[in-house]
Amino acid sequence: MLAAKVGIREFRENLASYLEALDPVAITRHGETIGFFIPTRRRQENEDILALRSAAERLDSMLQAAGVSEDEPISDFKKARRRRAT
Repeated sequence: MLAAKVGIREFRENLASYLEALDPVAITRHGETIGFFIPTRRRQENEDILALRSAAERLDSMLQAAGVSEDEPISDFKKARRRRAT
């Protein structure tokens, strides 16, 4: 796949659109290539949500295995914040 050639000024001015693009871009200054922008595969939002749900399920399992209620870590966190604030 050939990279589109774009001047540095145009690249800077249209950076947001290049960040959303899927194709690589060769960045030029005075006609000479000075660098490349190669976008990475973007993760889908669903993957992030699934990862968060998985982490929540693991946390629930750990709390149950330790015999700890959901309120205890919250209470401990609030106490630690109060101690730190003083």
